[in-house]
Amino acid sequence: MATMTAPAELHFTPDPEANRLIASDPNALLIGFALDQQVTVQKAFSGPLELKRRLGHLDPARIAATPPEELAEAFRTRPAIHRFPGAMAERVQKLCAAIAAEYGGDGGRVWAEAATGADLRTRLGALPGIGDMKVRSITAIVIKRFGLKPPGWEEILPTHPTLGDVDSPEALEAYQAAKRAHKAAMRAAKS
Repeated sequence: MATMTAPAELHFTPDPEANRLIASDPNALLIGFALDQQVTVQKAFSGPLELKRRLGHLDPARIAATPPEELAEAFRTRPAIHRFPGAMAERVQKLCAAIAAEYGGDGGRVWAEAATGADLRTRLGALPGIGDMKVRSITAIVIKRFGLKPPGWEEILPTHPTLGDVDSPEALEAYQAAKRAHKAAMRAAKS
């Protein structure tokens, strides 16, 4: 198993407690990524802390076993964890079921046990709710912020701005501006 050093916090939200949780709990970080769709980064990564407050835990096996309507209600309770609470409750439940079944409830094993950079990318991409752009961001985070360097990591490290570049609130603002510019360039290249 690879050795890593987690940062004290990941500066993805204005809430230091939420930032510490996503830095210290790989399951929280992965749940944040599952929620990172059609809401701000700040809202998505505040979600794991709020979910933990509402459920009393972030245990993947317990979340996977929660009756879907009960989990959806936890997401829907005001203020809602996401603008699409039902769909995101379902997405998080599928992610947690995979983490429980394939990694014994420890999301950190997804990257800590990766044999190579390519294996890391494959493992992340196999998780429900984690598409290609999220794979790239998580890869950058575990390499740049956690110090994970599996063989071949250089080939998989994104060359565009990702959340892996964020090490302060100011860097988050710069990242979000760079992400908007990157997406605009990608759209322009397609037309």
